[in-house]
Amino acid sequence: MIVFGSIIAVLFIVIFTFIQQPKFGNLPDVNQLIKLKNSPNFRDGKFQNLNPTPDLAEGANYFTVLYDFLFKKSSRNIPSHILPSTKTNLLTLDPDKNVLVWFGHSSYFMQVDGKKILVDPVFSGSASPISFTTKSFRGSDIYTTDDIPEIDYLFITHDHWDHLDYVTVVKLQPKVKKVITGLGVGTHLQYWGYSREKIIEKDWNEQIQLSSGFIVNTTPARHFSGREFKRNRTLWMSFVFTTPSMKIFIGGDSGYDSHFKMIGAAFGPFDLAILECGQYNQYWKYIHMMPEEVIQAGIDLKAKTILPVHWSKFSLSLHAWDEPIIRITAESKRLNLPIITPIIGAATDLKAI
Repeated sequence: MIVFGSIIAVLFIVIFTFIQQPKFGNLPDVNQLIKLKNSPNFRDGKFQNLNPTPDLAEGANYFTVLYDFLFKKSSRNIPSHILPSTKTNLLTLDPDKNVLVWFGHSSYFMQVDGKKILVDPVFSGSASPISFTTKSFRGSDIYTTDDIPEIDYLFITHDHWDHLDYVTVVKLQPKVKKVITGLGVGTHLQYWGYSREKIIEKDWNEQIQLSSGFIVNTTPARHFSGREFKRNRTLWMSFVFTTPSMKIFIGGDSGYDSHFKMIGAAFGPFDLAILECGQYNQYWKYIHMMPEEVIQAGIDLKAKTILPVHWSKFSLSLHAWDEPIIRITAESKRLNLPIITPIIGAATDLKAI
């Protein structure tokens, strides 16, 4: 018993020491915590979804999930070849062009009506606090922070490792004019060197007037948050991004729910809806959409076109790496809702969608 207790104590000390690293972020101070607790979406000590959202589906448990991850993953989870990609020079883009460049997973750059926007950038090569795990697929990491121009608006949808990358956002800090994110996430960014003046931190259902003709409405998602053991101390978001010539839905991570129809009724139609399509499983169906649900979400939003993201860079689930795009393409054709599927790094002309 003494030996066992000693092992547990040492393990606890190692884990505790490990999570003190800056990359795990920071907790809100007293004043910030008061702001969080005043949110109508903060109850029982944490943020809540609009509707009850179990971590795991009925009949599933963490032992089952862990077992399947350890013993049921196959070689099809990771591409056997180097993914095709191209490299657009973002530093020399024609400022009059409206373009989108997808970096794989949920990271992408947009230039719209003269403004440069970056969403959930991850350029470190990993989506994990342990850098040699959850590595990016070969060919999916052709960009670095050096390739990114000065950014007018950096959107962070939530603080999970595959959306908020410590190495990346720290290196980008001198290039970023404004960050738009959910309640609590700003605490991490301030801890990492961002001035409070750069950070716009909002609850759901608020409006941000950025500059003439550029408006952000903060909207719900059905997900969760957290960079270590305790969940939901920061808020997960989606955004309605209105520019002088376009309306774009920035979806973040979300399970399917009634909020898509609510957002579509309030703000639709959308020229483009950028929606997650990957890292799903029936075990956690309430927090990540199945590919077929992504098309339904696009219909609910009244979107003209969907860009499916959250795939083609990391293996965070049990499905084959290319299953998301195969399934959503079939559903797109069945329900006649167009999708765009650019290769990583290619410039998509937003005026042509």
